[in-house]
Amino acid sequence: MYRAIAANKRNTWFIMVFFMVLIAGLGFVADLYFTGGGPGLVFYGVVIGAFAYVVIQYYSSGSQALAMAGAKPIEKADNPRLYRIVENLAITTGLPMPKVYIVDDPAPNAFATGRDPEHAAVAATTGLLEIMDDSELEGVMAHELAHVKNFDIRVTTIVFGLVVVVGLISNVLGRVAFFGGMRRGGGGGGGNPLMIVVAILAMILAPLVAAVIQAAVSRQREYLADATGVLITRHPEALASALVKLGEYGRPLKNQQASMAHLWMADPIKPGVIDRMFQTHPPIPSRVERLLENQARF
Repeated sequence: MYRAIAANKRNTWFIMVFFMVLIAGLGFVADLYFTGGGPGLVFYGVVIGAFAYVVIQYYSSGSQALAMAGAKPIEKADNPRLYRIVENLAITTGLPMPKVYIVDDPAPNAFATGRDPEHAAVAATTGLLEIMDDSELEGVMAHELAHVKNFDIRVTTIVFGLVVVVGLISNVLGRVAFFGGMRRGGGGGGGNPLMIVVAILAMILAPLVAAVIQAAVSRQREYLADATGVLITRHPEALASALVKLGEYGRPLKNQQASMAHLWMADPIKPGVIDRMFQTHPPIPSRVERLLENQARF
């Protein structure tokens, strides 16, 4: 367990470096497109801007994720059942009490966010509270606190911010290449059809690479959080039952955000054929099977 926590701390830096290289590559392509050479002002502007954005995201993406999900903070009097379950789990794990939020959405789901245990928050949807009994809800929230305990929230918070910035840069680069390059006949690389093709390919491939990394980061962390959550509650059947319900009653969230899909307990977006290639969550039957096969070890 401690090795997993240490690995997550290291992986945060590896992921940041990887995404900065990816962003620098997009900046280099943009410089080639605008000036015909590089690296230049465009390249350095993109890299410095992206670095500043990453720093800002490190401190603010948790609150951004909560805002994007439409999460509302609660106190114990607002929902004693949920608050007390989270409070008891925090005491059991020795973690600081996280802020507790509720998302008004009939889709059953939950997530944790924040950069570390001292700045963590957990959220549950109204749909989750309606279908789970107390032991199942405890299993779900133990899973979310496991993300906090294992420092998964730091990794997923960084990934969340970086996926957004890669998407933004790619989108701007693609629009400029497609529309601006068509109208310009010269100057820099904008009039070069090859550069237009390269820019459009960068626009398409960069977000795909980012999505693959996002999915890979998330899937193994879900398995680890399931195991850690059960070690906290000592009740694998409750979490397994909760996962089965999530599979049976699961539906897309009203506010679907692909960039924060990896934060949720269950995939909040109904996947199509292509989407399954980039799913951020392992299949629920596989998670249930692992829990039940290893319940004697817990």
